[in-house]
Amino acid sequence: MDFYLLLFFLLGTIFGSFYHVVGYRLPKGESFIKPVHSYCPNCKKELKWYELIPILSYLMQGGKCRNCHQKISIFYPLIELITGSLFAVSYYSFGFSYELGISLTLVSLFSIVIVSDLTYMIIPDEVTLVCSIILIIFQCLNLGLKGGIFQIGSGILTFFVMYLIMLLGNAIFQKESLGGADIKLMFVSGLVLHPILGLFVIFIASSIALPVSLLIYATSKEHIIPFGPFIVAAILLFFLLKIDVSSFLGLF
Repeated sequence: MDFYLLLFFLLGTIFGSFYHVVGYRLPKGESFIKPVHSYCPNCKKELKWYELIPILSYLMQGGKCRNCHQKISIFYPLIELITGSLFAVSYYSFGFSYELGISLTLVSLFSIVIVSDLTYMIIPDEVTLVCSIILIIFQCLNLGLKGGIFQIGSGILTFFVMYLIMLLGNAIFQKESLGGADIKLMFVSGLVLHPILGLFVIFIASSIALPVSLLIYATSKEHIIPFGPFIVAAILLFFLLKIDVSSFLGLF
């Protein structure tokens, strides 16, 4: 195994643990910096360092808190594993480059959005804003000022097109068809993709979400699913696979 692949995986699991804290605390208005130490959400006991080792601590503790013995959600190690794996895939796809920075930023956004949107049906604006600023910086470094401005324009275009689609959907269905936070994620889509691909993200995200929606509809009384994770997943899919406009349109 490539040393750097392993390194990025390990770094990703560590960041994944942190992103879980951000996604869990920020929508509640809690600081993800203070308290510095993590704690059990059930008994509130501060966790020791050996209880914070990504993935391994969960396995060694049998998925339970050492203090109150309540089950720890499988969500914790899953986010760490997903983030670690996507960090490694990002390095494998782009090596050390500006594109790697873009990919890692998208993975970070994806991990936080999964936690916040699945837990609270909320995507904090602060997360989208900070990631957008970072992406703009990387795009300007990678493409130059002119290319960076083009991608900002692409983001604005995809945002407004999806905003108009949301208004149309609201009028047709007489209820909210897309969340405001989901529309803001479309700005991110345009920042990192060609505007045509950025607009197709909503189609790919819907295709990914469809089987999940059918499963939830069949097994749960709650027929609302968070759409944010699927949007970011579609953006990541396009970016990691390095799909360009010509190859994508060629499929049709």
